[in-house]
Amino acid sequence: MIVSGRRLFDVADGWNDRHPAGATIVVVTHTPPADAAERWPKTTFVDGVEAAIAKAKEIAGDKNVTIASANIVQQALDLGLVDEVCVSLVPVLFGEGIPYFGKLASGHLMLEDPVVVQGQRALHLRYPVRR
Repeated sequence: MIVSGRRLFDVADGWNDRHPAGATIVVVTHTPPADAAERWPKTTFVDGVEAAIAKAKEIAGDKNVTIASANIVQQALDLGLVDEVCVSLVPVLFGEGIPYFGKLASGHLMLEDPVVVQGQRALHLRYPVRR
């Protein structure tokens, strides 16, 4: 289950209604595409981050919900809707894009010590959000 912002959804052309990870998609948008029901019948469009997270949790059941858009992550962190922050470090510097943690309204957000998983050419870090 993935929650995406409208910008990422548009850039990916909605993953042709079939995300590469096989995940169901909930898109946060104030204005769904006019042809959304026909073009992306498996995708759910929701107005607002809180509503999108709630809908994603409902669809996911006992499975995890992942937030895949920087702005949506920032809003969800500010709303206290994130349980864990996952960061994968890879040996590539893109030099552009939207920072995931650039503008938190709450300022500092304390995370617990990470669970560290060494991958092939990647380091995966999972930080529980301190409550």
